Amino acid sequence: MFKHILVPVDLSDRHQQALEVAACLARESHGEVTLLHVIDIIPGAWPQDHDFYKRIAELAHNHLASLGRTLEAGQVLGRKEIVYGHRAHEIVCYALEAGIDLIVLTSRRIDPNDPNAGWGPVSHQVGILAQCPVLLVK
Repeated sequence: MFKHILVPVDLSDRHQQALEVAACLARESHGEVTLLHVIDIIPGAWPQDHDFYKRIAELAHNHLASLGRTLEAGQVLGRKEIVYGHRAHEIVCYALEAGIDLIVLTSRRIDPNDPNAGWGPVSHQVGILAQCPVLLVK
């Protein structure tokens, strides 16, 4: 059903569950998983601070390589992509341009005691703006 699955990740280690869900879905449909990292552009620093962005890109490349090994171990085809821009916008645009069937991303839980807090995460923005199905993993 889902042949092209996108898993946007940051540089944290909190995406393992989303990666496992995406890998499982990809195995079932003989599909592939694309790991995407968006390097957020700081206004006024792009492209002047080239060394800063180069270091971030190296960290992202290493992180994606590590996550990619998890896919390989599970015998799932995987790709790794790094783009620059504003995270939610770039994720949605990438998904549209690449023909992504499903976006699987990590989402933080909303505190029931403070339901108005936490509505700004990238995962919720992508969930609203994406043109394809989005699966939020908590």
